Amino acid sequence: MKKSRVETAETRRKIVEVATRAFRTNGIHATGVAEIMSAAGMTHGGFYRHFASKDQLVAEACAAGMEAIVESAEAAAEGGEEAFLKHIQTFLSDETRDDCLAGCPLVAMGSELARADLETRRAASQGFRELIDVIARQGGASDTASATGDAMFTLSAIIGAVTMSRIVDDPELSDLILDETRKRLTALGVEPRETSLG
Repeated sequence: MKKSRVETAETRRKIVEVATRAFRTNGIHATGVAEIMSAAGMTHGGFYRHFASKDQLVAEACAAGMEAIVESAEAAAEGGEEAFLKHIQTFLSDETRDDCLAGCPLVAMGSELARADLETRRAASQGFRELIDVIARQGGASDTASATGDAMFTLSAIIGAVTMSRIVDDPELSDLILDETRKRLTALGVEPRETSLG
C-alpha cells in the first residue's frame, strides 16, 4: 500500500532528526547513510525515496539544527533581557561544552560545514544571520550597523569559545576558555556582571 503524503513527510522528518543527532555526535563524514537509516528503523534502500544524496540530507539536517537554535534564542529574547543573557551564559557553560548533542550546529560541525556543498553552507549562513539579528535586537547599540557588528562579534566569540573548549585536551584550559569569554563579554556589557557560571 502506498504511503500518504503525511506519512512520507513524517518519515523524512524522522530521518532528518536522526541525521542531525548523528552528525553532531560523530561528524558528517564519519556518519554513513546506512547508519542513519538503521538508527531511524528503516532500510538503507529507503533513503533514496526521500533524498537524492547524502549532501541533500546534510543540508536539511543543518537547516533543521539552525532553525532549532534560532527558535531557542528567539524564545529567550521574548522572555526579556535577563532570560536572554541567561541563554547566552548557558551556551558558554561546561554543560553545553560536554553535551555534543546540545547547542549549535556551527559548534558541533563547523569545520565540516566549511567544506560542505553550497546548499549546506547556505543553510548554515542563513541560521548565522538570523542569530545575529536576534542578538542585535537585544543589544544597546544606537545604530543598526553597530548593533549588527556587536552581535556578530558576540556570536563569533561564543561559537569559537565553545568549539575550542571542546578541542583542547587540558580540562583547566577548557574551563578557562569559557570563563575568559564570559568575563570579556561581561566587560562589553553582553552579560550581567553579577552572574557567573562556574
